[in-house]
Amino acid sequence: MTVKQAAEDGRRVAIVTGAGIGLGRAYALELARRGMRVVVNNRRRELDAQGRGSADRVVEEIRAAGGEALADYEDVCDDGAGERLVHRALETFGRLDALVNNAGVDQHAPFHRIDLAAFRAIFEVNFFGTLQVTHAAWGPMRAAGHGRILVSTSSAGLHGLHGLSAYSASKAALIGLARTLAAEGASRDVFCNAIAPYAATRMTAAHLGAAAREQMSPAQVAPLVADLVDAGCRINGQVIVAGLGAARRATTVELDGAMSAGSYAVQNKNVSPAPLRVPGVCAEFGDALQAFADFESAAARGLAGRGSEG
Repeated sequence: MTVKQAAEDGRRVAIVTGAGIGLGRAYALELARRGMRVVVNNRRRELDAQGRGSADRVVEEIRAAGGEALADYEDVCDDGAGERLVHRALETFGRLDALVNNAGVDQHAPFHRIDLAAFRAIFEVNFFGTLQVTHAAWGPMRAAGHGRILVSTSSAGLHGLHGLSAYSASKAALIGLARTLAAEGASRDVFCNAIAPYAATRMTAAHLGAAAREQMSPAQVAPLVADLVDAGCRINGQVIVAGLGAARRATTVELDGAMSAGSYAVQNKNVSPAPLRVPGVCAEFGDALQAFADFESAAARGLAGRGSEG
């Protein structure tokens, strides 16, 4: 099949970064199951006895199920990696309809123990790695008049968490990027959203018990990801928290009752504001662990109610 034929055969094309294991693998498999051709990106690390990396194994799974996929080994941090990755997708499949940015790294040190080089290294992967690929995909999507982009944020990026200063900051930066791109791309049908997934992955498994790991499978997040990058999806500029088979929207709020800065400081000088909670509307959390506990409770109530409705 020529590139022109591939572009005209109607099947949409997606790039998924960090797709060798965990959430990225689940996303790639679900997109392929829905008929998309998938570029499975994951940097080369450990190879198996047959010389295959994790991206190769995911591609084999997709092909075994009758899908079409291509393995890509770019490290999203390398100079020009985004341009090469997007070029390879276009050269092979003739089009690019969706980009799911999933590549990322976590953090294992409190702020007073992380040096600036390590802080920058986390930003380099989580923020600038996403930026590189998204910037490369932006032009072709705008030119085509269609595109769906997803960035991976975190409840730590929304609420912060002790010991995750660089990780939280990098994930928060992605929310600002996603919301701005959503505004800029809307007129060209190029939408951008952010997802904050709760799932048992290599980053989180050590903190979860066996029951939680089973309940929080990456496969439970994948259908929402596929929906968000679907051609018919009209959601744009949103942050969606997802996991445990449930989802809810996160947003930034400013409270009513504006006053002068001086008056505010005087009135609240020795007061730590109580968390805001308006049932069914919005809630404010002290950190990402509180947010997850509330999400888990809400998901359990919602799923139980859904089951009783039958």
